[in-house]
Amino acid sequence: MPRFLPTTLRSPRLTLRMLTPSDAASLFAIYRDDETMRYWSCAPWREPVQAVEHITRSEDNYRDGSALQLGVTLRDTGELIGTVTLYAFMRANRRCEIGYLLARPHWGHGYMGEALALLIEHGFEQLELNRIEADLHPANQASAKLLGKLHFRLEGQLRERWLVNGELSGSDIYGLLRSDWRAAGGF
Repeated sequence: MPRFLPTTLRSPRLTLRMLTPSDAASLFAIYRDDETMRYWSCAPWREPVQAVEHITRSEDNYRDGSALQLGVTLRDTGELIGTVTLYAFMRANRRCEIGYLLARPHWGHGYMGEALALLIEHGFEQLELNRIEADLHPANQASAKLLGKLHFRLEGQLRERWLVNGELSGSDIYGLLRSDWRAAGGF
């Protein structure tokens, strides 16, 4: 797969950029929070080395083209407040999955919708995707509402798909087509 070139996306309030080793402490603070990680597909991080290892994997993913994870930063301060990711690419079918995580102090300000709109537009235009999928925990109503605003459609449910911290949970599968995004005029 082709490698991801350095990518920076901007909106009035945010800058999305590739992760670097200097992001480790901020990334650990986000991924260690139990409430933030409540619906994630892995347990909250407990050791700072997990952030360092994650950034190393992200850099490897940039090089081999398997995932594009961008740090979500506040444009005014540069503070890292979350991540957005395109991954699980099936390039022959022009599709991938999307993931995102936002630090709890920044919930409710519209940042994630703004960040995802930038990433979705990048995926459809620069990466020439036709379809983006999202996998949500069925109880994650805030994410379901956000995906609805971004024109994703609930397409199905998979029962007992994940085992996280000893708990089985299902997945609600959402899909967004480039044609739907265009017809709705974006975000």
